[in-house]
Parts: sequence; structure tokens; C-alpha cells
Amino acid sequence: MNTTYKIAIGADHAGVDLKETVAELLKAWGHEVTDMGTMTKNSCDYSDYANAVASSIADGTNDRGILICRSGIGMSIAANRWVGVRAALCRTAPAAALSRQHNDSNLLCLASAYVDNESVEDVLDAWLHADFEGGRHERRVVKSSGSPCNGRTRNWRASSRRKDAGKATTLS
Repeated sequence: MNTTYKIAIGADHAGVDLKETVAELLKAWGHEVTDMGTMTKNSCDYSDYANAVASSIADGTNDRGILICRSGIGMSIAANRWVGVRAALCRTAPAAALSRQHNDSNLLCLASAYVDNESVEDVLDAWLHADFEGGRHERRVVKSSGSPCNGRTRNWRASSRRKDAGKATTLS
């Protein structure tokens, strides 16, 4: 069975060309794509597009997202600030599959400096078709992100923080 998703995509000026390739592939595969910019190669701030895509996942408007900048690092840092978003920077198909299987990633970050128009198809295919394995991975994902796997966001900060979390402990 082929699952189709509502996918938001975004890029800064360094990722525009790869974003166009990604959008074409996703549409050809039957996904609903929302392009949140940028549309030009004029210098811009990656965080504007990371926030637009990540917020659309956090609020449930889109199922998944894809962000592209030169290194992918800035996009992944900005996107992971959003509760319920699990952004993974992946350069290869195996890494993309593992980001889904072990981390339940819902936002794929790509580096235009390392992922080209030829290799991106394999990366996307692996990410879109890998399923979250749950089990021990679910416990770890909840511990690291505070948000439930395969679910929508919730206010976890107050409800699931341990009373002693973040306090210094002296070990003898």
C-alpha cells in the first residue's frame, strides 16, 4: 500500500534548486506538496523557512516536512525547536530510513552541498517508505523530544519533566 502525505517544503537561497527537484518528485509520487519558499536565489534567512515548515507540522496542517539549505544544520536546529517536530539531517538513504525507523522523524533536512539532484530520489524514497519501529525506540524518542511518537503535539514541558531533571548531582 502506498501512503501519501501532506508535505511542506522550504529552503533558503542555497537550497532552491534542490527544492524544485524534491517538489517535482513528491508530486509525481502523489503527495500533496505545500511550498513555503523561498522562490529565489536572493540571500535570505533559513530560519524563516524552517519555522514556517516546522510550525505547519506542529499544528497538524502537514504530516511531514522537508527543509533544504547548504549544510542542513541551521534548518535542523531551527526546526527542532518546535514541540512535536523531530527533524533529522540526512545525507544518505540509509540514514534517512534509520531516522524514521529509530527516531520517528517527521521532518527531513537536506544539505544541498552534499545531496544532489541525482541522489535525492533515493534519500526521499527511503525516508517516505520507512516505518517507525516503536518498542525501545519509542521510549527513547519520548525521552529525547518529550512528544509522543506518531502523534500530534502536547504541552509536555510542565507535565513530563522530572523534578530533579537539570539539577547538579555530586557523584562519589
